Amino acid sequence: MNLGKTVFAQLLKFLPIYEFRQCVQRYQGTYKVQTFSCWNQFLCMAFAQLSYRESLRDIEVCLRARQEKLYHMGIRSPISRSTLAYTNENRDWRIYADFAQVLIQEARSLYIHDSFGVELEQTAYALDSTLIDLCLSLFPWAQFRKRKGAVKLHTLLDLRGSIPTLIIITHGKIHDVNILDQLPLEAGSIYIMDRGYLDFGRLYTIHQSFAFFITRAKSNFGFQRLYSQPVDKTTGVQADQLVTLQGFYAQKDYPEKLRRIRYLDVQNNKRFVFLTNNFILPAITIAELYHCRWQIELFFKWIKQHLRIKAFYGTSENAVKTQIWIAISVYVSVAIVKKRLGIEHSLYTILQILSVSLFEKIDLYQLLTNFKYKLPTEEHSNQLNLFT
Repeated sequence: MNLGKTVFAQLLKFLPIYEFRQCVQRYQGTYKVQTFSCWNQFLCMAFAQLSYRESLRDIEVCLRARQEKLYHMGIRSPISRSTLAYTNENRDWRIYADFAQVLIQEARSLYIHDSFGVELEQTAYALDSTLIDLCLSLFPWAQFRKRKGAVKLHTLLDLRGSIPTLIIITHGKIHDVNILDQLPLEAGSIYIMDRGYLDFGRLYTIHQSFAFFITRAKSNFGFQRLYSQPVDKTTGVQADQLVTLQGFYAQKDYPEKLRRIRYLDVQNNKRFVFLTNNFILPAITIAELYHCRWQIELFFKWIKQHLRIKAFYGTSENAVKTQIWIAISVYVSVAIVKKRLGIEHSLYTILQILSVSLFEKIDLYQLLTNFKYKLPTEEHSNQLNLFT
């Protein structure tokens, strides 16, 4: 048994504190700060995520109840609800966004060789967004509907490891397709998205960047078939065609050829039409890659169920973004711990264990491995699992 450090303090060993300080200096996070530093703020908010605290008062009561252990947990300043509220309101959220990117890069390097169901040498990304509903009277900056507020999490997910490589937080009125203008494009990578991102001008920008895209065609998609390639219909692929766009503006936006693949999902009796600028991969691989896009839907459902990003501790835009980015940092940090310690349990199981053990003085690896637990084997389980 570890008699020196709490479980929470052992988790901190996996965080690059030097890089965090660089993020703080980049945005002058120490300006006029006397006691409650950005690091203390991060630790308190991370504790709230790991222990499922409901409010700032909840955080204050729980931490003050274990006052004798706070110093050894890394929290060196007095905890008060008003101080937390003020820091969430005023400390630049970009500090925590940049630190999350540091953790994301580390996690991606750890999961780079993981399989996601398709044998592929290139990096494959899934792009999508999710809405978080807000009360418009409390969050007037989060415009969405006439009487409804919301923020959108536009996410680019690396399918290897389900690591979010890019997250852009906007109010609910921003259309998904506009995010393509802010996408950092990597030559050779594959970007998988649904029909909401079908804009031929922006897709042509991806093509000119020597990257690939896979999306679905709309029902009114106009095209002219140039020729068809032979297909094995037993795989579900019904057609593999080389096409050009019809219409003056469509041809102007995308003057090159496109590949059109028609696929039949026999199990669900659904037909899909895919568009891509990749002419090398087999048609069935294109269909399988689009099916893997479902991982980003699971990611959204998972973080909404298991992290505090649906109820917020503050009402300002800065407070909301701070909480979301710290939640993402916690998600990625637990993924790093899982990989570095070689833990076989899912992220959900790890988070549940940590939530009741943060103040315990026991070796972290022993805590996460020295018990017997089997995940439910039912096919229709309501529990979503990542990193199983």
